Amino acid sequence: MTIEIRQVCHPEAVRHFSSAELRRHFLIETLFVPGEVKLTYSHIDRLVVGGATPVSGAIKLESHKQIGSPNFLDRRELGVVNLGGAGRVHTDGTVHELAPRDALYIAMGTKDVRFESQDAANPAKFYLVSTPAHARFETVKIGLDRARRVDLGDAANGNVRTIFQMIHPEVCRSAQLVLGMTQLKPGSMWNTMPAHVHDRRSEVYVYFDMQPDTRVFHFMGEPDETKHLVVSNEQAILSPGWSIHSGVGTSNYTFVWAMGGDNQDFTDMDMVPMDALR
Repeated sequence: MTIEIRQVCHPEAVRHFSSAELRRHFLIETLFVPGEVKLTYSHIDRLVVGGATPVSGAIKLESHKQIGSPNFLDRRELGVVNLGGAGRVHTDGTVHELAPRDALYIAMGTKDVRFESQDAANPAKFYLVSTPAHARFETVKIGLDRARRVDLGDAANGNVRTIFQMIHPEVCRSAQLVLGMTQLKPGSMWNTMPAHVHDRRSEVYVYFDMQPDTRVFHFMGEPDETKHLVVSNEQAILSPGWSIHSGVGTSNYTFVWAMGGDNQDFTDMDMVPMDALR
């Protein structure tokens, strides 16, 4: 297992970042490495983001000095979403079968977590998001059929999309982690515009379902000093609470969003008027 450390960046400093500096601090370019668990530890709300890509056998989620406890989940909770082929997640001896796009909430205090693919030729790609936790809840599998579905947008604005709220108070109890998936319909490219911020929670996105020659232009930064990152398939963005987080693609795409912070209220956001964007 490998883990990279990302420090917090003040918004006044980010105003002066080059494209290369923005990418170094906020873009996670490689999530999935065959046979490995690859993680990024962000000091933005102490989010841990990464991927587990088992091939020939099961691979284990290990702890690390940065985690500071004997087991990774002694003081944390974990959200898992399968972005690849069919796979299994083992939690303290219990086996959870995860088809593509299934999610799994793993409770604080789980000691042994292992990831396995059902077919090495079409391996599972387990996307991982972890936040600190203060209480233990139940480990739960959440398929799209169990998620809370919200249909939004219209064709005139190019943003017809379906939001699946998966780790969410109405679906699955958690200490602070909230997670879901948004699918844009063919012909729709815009997400989360008009933009908003939520200073009480940080967020992380992973974009997927993209072709090799398509890109998402992810907008970030303070509303009056916006920046953008050009994002490829299966790359993730760290989004601090002071930043907008909106995107437009060269084609439709899907993304997993996850949040951690002071509350779990999905609607707790401060809208940014269009005329305030610069």
